[in-house]
Amino acid sequence: MPPIRRAGAALMALFAFTALPATAEEVTAFSLENGMDVVVIEDHRAPVVVNMVWYRTGAADEPPGKSGIAHFLEHLLFQGTDDLAPGEFSKVVEDNGGTDNAFTSWDYTGYFQRVAADRLELMMQMEADRMVDLLITEEDVATELQVILEERNQRVENDPSALFGEDRRAAQWMNHPYGIPIIGWKHEMEGLTRQDALDFYKLHYSPNNAILVVAGDVTPEQVKELAETHFGPLPANPEIKTRARPQEPPQRAARQLKFSDPRISQPYVVRTYLAPERDAGAQQKAAALTILAELLGGSPTSSLMGRMLQFDESLAVYSAAFYSGESLDDGQFGFYVVPVPGRSLEEAEADIDRVIEAFIEEGVDMEAFERIKMQVRASEIYAKDNLQRLARRYGEGLTSGLTVEDIQAWPQVLQAVTPEDVIAAAREVLDMRTSVTGYAMRTPDPASAPEPEPASAAAPDVESETEIEAEEISQ
Repeated sequence: MPPIRRAGAALMALFAFTALPATAEEVTAFSLENGMDVVVIEDHRAPVVVNMVWYRTGAADEPPGKSGIAHFLEHLLFQGTDDLAPGEFSKVVEDNGGTDNAFTSWDYTGYFQRVAADRLELMMQMEADRMVDLLITEEDVATELQVILEERNQRVENDPSALFGEDRRAAQWMNHPYGIPIIGWKHEMEGLTRQDALDFYKLHYSPNNAILVVAGDVTPEQVKELAETHFGPLPANPEIKTRARPQEPPQRAARQLKFSDPRISQPYVVRTYLAPERDAGAQQKAAALTILAELLGGSPTSSLMGRMLQFDESLAVYSAAFYSGESLDDGQFGFYVVPVPGRSLEEAEADIDRVIEAFIEEGVDMEAFERIKMQVRASEIYAKDNLQRLARRYGEGLTSGLTVEDIQAWPQVLQAVTPEDVIAAAREVLDMRTSVTGYAMRTPDPASAPEPEPASAAAPDVESETEIEAEEISQ
């Protein structure tokens, strides 16, 4: 994982601070002697602080045959340590008027608390404790294993769109572990053990594989002192190495899936393509793809797909495009279409092709282009009002290979995108050889299930379908 980049001779010294552009939020970055990176986001409008510890490990870093272990370990970190009884961590947070949670994705695992600013030291003390002193019994493991298996039942087995999404991801990534679900394959989850959890914990949970992000009513000097006190004494793990994962071979053939389930009320088609992620120092292509997704399938009333299929031609009850590129390795660009009753999925797929062809031939609608840029600019401004969202932006970016400077430059990179950049990105990424097209269809239920909901209520859940961001776990 690239370190946080710094500038200036003074920053060569230990614990040196990073000065960042005055136009951005007030952010300071430094590293402890044991290799732990720290980011401080100052916001003194309210006496509140968000404390986050991010680990540069996730579901894509699991050993073969142990899918789900990263997420399982996340659950187990709410069990005891040498200083805290099982469940005491969250109880202490609650008793101090705060909230806490945790999440796992392919590239990271994160833990956070939102508390009054004068409770920050207590949060750091507890996070440092569970970074190195986790205690779990066989009983704890057995209990939590049933919890995550039930979670999979509720969130995946009982949701046909989630099952369909798993199958599509497995087809999209033929070799890379992004094709493995974050929560894990059920048959592998059932075999996870206490030793599996401890092995993963000892290998990945250490200060030199972690980033502390503190946002709110604090100063860099306060955070530095507290971080030195509580995290500074923890030893670095010499076994931590730059992440090396299996990579995708060249994809030379379009793939198609046909998924049937009696619980699907309205058929729909999804197509995804491999797409480049945001890279440190080279975010221009990702920015163009971000704008492309909005132009093709953002707002249903103003995007090309929405206008053509939902309004002008009345061929779809729902349509959308998305780009998921904040990841360490290649992400996805994709489309959804829910056709009107009576229109086949083959015809809906052809509609996607017509929209792409029309876009490349006719070029960028400049009115829509400028409007989207204005909306992006506004969303960046509003994001600064959400302390947790702002802190999460830095944690996600840094654990996905970006630097503080990259994260702060992102709004400017988006604004610098040209229509030519967007068309070039479309021509490069919308390549059928890297595509997976999935048909989701309703299988007649022999048990005479109740009639499905009307088509207007049957659009797929886009967040569930694309498995955007993380598995959120409430403790």
